[in-house]
Amino acid sequence: MGHLCKNRTNEYNLMVKCLIIFIDFFGGQLYNKNGGNAMKREVTTLNTKKTLSASLKKCMERKPLSKITVTDIVNECGLNRKTFYYHFQDVPDLLKWTLEQEAVDVVKEFDLLNELEAALRFAVNYIRENSHIINCAYDSMGRDELKRFLNHDFQSIAMELIEQIERKENIHTDPEYKRTICNFYTEGLAGELVNLLKTKDKAHDEKSIRCIAAILRTSLEAAVKSYAAMSRQD
Repeated sequence: MGHLCKNRTNEYNLMVKCLIIFIDFFGGQLYNKNGGNAMKREVTTLNTKKTLSASLKKCMERKPLSKITVTDIVNECGLNRKTFYYHFQDVPDLLKWTLEQEAVDVVKEFDLLNELEAALRFAVNYIRENSHIINCAYDSMGRDELKRFLNHDFQSIAMELIEQIERKENIHTDPEYKRTICNFYTEGLAGELVNLLKTKDKAHDEKSIRCIAAILRTSLEAAVKSYAAMSRQD
């Protein structure tokens, strides 16, 4: 009887092992198929967006932004209008994605508390290396409209810096107050970077970078800490 039970136990263990192998294999195959397809679609979408972005940048070398059409962009890269509108609403939407992809998202990857000057230097270098794009947008939109166009992106950078300060100091700031701080510093940051478009002095660039970094590093951190202290008193 004991021998029979042992055999049945062994058979049961073998069945369980076979079932696990079956699930691992076919489950993995299903995951790889679905996950692989999803990843492939993401890569294809990103590559398509980059192709359209590169086409826009070429068009901006020859035409004012206001004169560039969707047809110009797709003819430049061999895609069609349907593909363009699948990914973007209009030409300004594509320009905004280009700036976010190539500059804003990269800046947010910096440790802004400890690498603020490096992040600003990257942003200034991007402006210099892509001056034909930025100047094309500047000439078509004007200074104030370009600032408004970039406002959301600058706010997201300022907000990231504020949240890093909160984590560092282990404090919490009221969301409405954070938005107020963001709006205040975004105006200054955006205005100064847009002003750099009309200067070509690298020494001036470096002075501006150090000045902006000093202001953000000291007064912004002080503003966040001060509000947290007032909140504790209330």
